[in-house]
Amino acid sequence: MRPFNVEQIRKAMCLYAVTDSMWLGGRTLPEVVRESLEGGATFIQIREKNLPYIEFVKLAREVKQVTDEFHVPYVVNDEVELAKEIDADGVHIGQSDLTLVEARKLLGPDKIIGVSAQTVAQAIEAEKNGADYLGVGSIFTTSTKLDADDVSLETLKEICNAVSIPVVAIGGIQKDNVLQLKGTHVDGVAVVSAIYAAPDIREAARELRKVADQLVGQ
Repeated sequence: MRPFNVEQIRKAMCLYAVTDSMWLGGRTLPEVVRESLEGGATFIQIREKNLPYIEFVKLAREVKQVTDEFHVPYVVNDEVELAKEIDADGVHIGQSDLTLVEARKLLGPDKIIGVSAQTVAQAIEAEKNGADYLGVGSIFTTSTKLDADDVSLETLKEICNAVSIPVVAIGGIQKDNVLQLKGTHVDGVAVVSAIYAAPDIREAARELRKVADQLVGQ
């Protein structure tokens, strides 16, 4: 049985936090994830590109203990096998990763699968193949994914209008530009540095949640 239904996933898009250990500053990843959740993050994706698999499994399990405590969806970036091993709520995959159909076979029907999309065609295809939500971007210039293609606000709006599954915008999103997304009908914003690079993670999440609530309550 699914731990989160489609409407719960849609609500959880509001403030979607993606981890990055480069900003830990002596703290542990579970600690900063906890701070972001206390501040109001509604969804956690663990994305650690440079860890050996065994270390990633250990870290991902530790983070899962925190997300379970807060009852928020928790997905692993790219690593479908790892998501299965730690019994995460699901996985987020890109256009060049394992295909959605293959990921679904490995994870089964009850797990969340998010897919990155940059075009209406990709979005429609992902929904057709069973994606639970879409991550669309890069919306603004971002330092965490230099190879990401920019997606215009008009394209974001077209994607939101073309699919019935939840859509979260990602890429260069900060507190000061969230409300530029008004009118696109996006279900929330995904951020990395706007939370995890902040000196006060809890407060950064709290401030972002305020404007994200304004956005999705439009």
